[in-house]
Amino acid sequence: MNNPFQDQLLKAGLVTKKQVQKANQDKNRNRKKQQHSKKVKVVDETRLKAQQVAEEKAKRDRELNRKKEEQARQKAISIEINQLIENNCLARDDDCDIVYNFEHNNKVKRVYVNPEMKQQIVRGSLGIARIEGRYELVPRSIAEKIQQRNAKRIVIFDEQKNPDAAKENKENDPYSEYEIPDDLIW
Repeated sequence: MNNPFQDQLLKAGLVTKKQVQKANQDKNRNRKKQQHSKKVKVVDETRLKAQQVAEEKAKRDRELNRKKEEQARQKAISIEINQLIENNCLARDDDCDIVYNFEHNNKVKRVYVNPEMKQQIVRGSLGIARIEGRYELVPRSIAEKIQQRNAKRIVIFDEQKNPDAAKENKENDPYSEYEIPDDLIW
């Protein structure tokens, strides 16, 4: 452990034992400080990495929870819409023999109605709502509620159509005086 250079200086009388011991102590202190600072840096880096990983995991968990809550909310809205349609749909029976064609998702769909229902659909007092792959007729107020919750579930319902708007259209329509032949109504 002795340094040969220190031994030579001691023998020559250039330094004292106290000075050699003090130099060794300073040297040991510096070495320990350096080792300790390296350990602290390594520990700090590991701690920082661990904190970053924990923060990323927490962020990912929050995002997953938000998505799950959104899905649950959408499911609750869908159930509520289904209940609205089932509880308020108009019953169609054997006297509903007129086919009413409409477009949904770029495909022509049909629903059987009676003449009164057809007129109500045309006037906008009835809407067509989709539930589990089938189409049901619902009153205007229910159609508005469904449209507020999810507009994709209402197939046909025009808010613009109301009796006042129909009167305005008849006043501006130059052909309103002419009756449409029966064979052209579809």
